[in-house]
Amino acid sequence: MSTPTAQPTADTEEYSLPCAEALLAGTLALMTGFAQACDAQHRDAMGRKIAANLQNLSQLESLTPHFRTMLWNLQARWAQPHAMQAPAVGQGDAAAPERVPRTPTEQRRALWHSAPDVLQ
Repeated sequence: MSTPTAQPTADTEEYSLPCAEALLAGTLALMTGFAQACDAQHRDAMGRKIAANLQNLSQLESLTPHFRTMLWNLQARWAQPHAMQAPAVGQGDAAAPERVPRTPTEQRRALWHSAPDVLQ
């Protein structure tokens, strides 16, 4: 069963995507929201929805077995409660318990990467 292809215009933002692509697009949008969310309650709900979407994607037979295996592995990681928490700044791999940055400043700082000393 194929989906009719409709060309979006400037007046409308309606797109016609196959089921797998629509679910993948929604999951990627949720992942973006999860990374930017300030409220821990929203992050928890988004994390659970991401895990559910990944599980649904991993069961679609229209996807290749290798891609479904990768989705299943991702789903297992997102289903773990500790996977939805970012480590505190400066702790790295320390044995201290992980926590979610609460303020927008802490969240931005948690996403920072150190710049390399030398570029090739």
